[in-house]
Amino acid sequence: MKAEDRKIIEESIRVIPDFPKPGVMFKDITTMLNNPKAYNTLIKHLVDRYKSYNLDYIAGIDARGFIFGAALASHLNIGFVPIRKKGKLPYTTVSEKYSLEYGFDEVEVHIDAFKKDDNSKARVLLIDDLLATGGTASAATRLIDRVGAECVEACFIIELAFLNGAKKLDTPIYSIIKE
Repeated sequence: MKAEDRKIIEESIRVIPDFPKPGVMFKDITTMLNNPKAYNTLIKHLVDRYKSYNLDYIAGIDARGFIFGAALASHLNIGFVPIRKKGKLPYTTVSEKYSLEYGFDEVEVHIDAFKKDDNSKARVLLIDDLLATGGTASAATRLIDRVGAECVEACFIIELAFLNGAKKLDTPIYSIIKE
């Protein structure tokens, strides 16, 4: 990514101190979403990066991964698959638990989400806005694998590298902004 493009994206993200609790510097992407220059710069970069990956699907993690994943899938003319929080999908699902600071949560995907006509493994890009501790993303990559697809890469707009979330993923990672 060109330095000037990265700067456009970085400067469009608002930082809110002490949200949701003291000491946290929350990265608010809503200010990037309502900035057409920044959002379009991001999507154009992602299209350029992934157009030669021979992807079959983009999988977006609930909910901000939907914002980037659906737009990218549309530009690449491939399918979009939502990876949702437990209980939000209407058909037969597969779920994965992951640990939180205090307890567990679960994500799920439809059992037939990544089908291909030739029965080969679908090539999937996982996308979300933020990689922090890696629990949700790791669960999502396991889901993709469990339903018979291949997660070729996980893409994040922001990676909080100091939290070591990348170490939980068994797939290549691409982050636009690394802190």
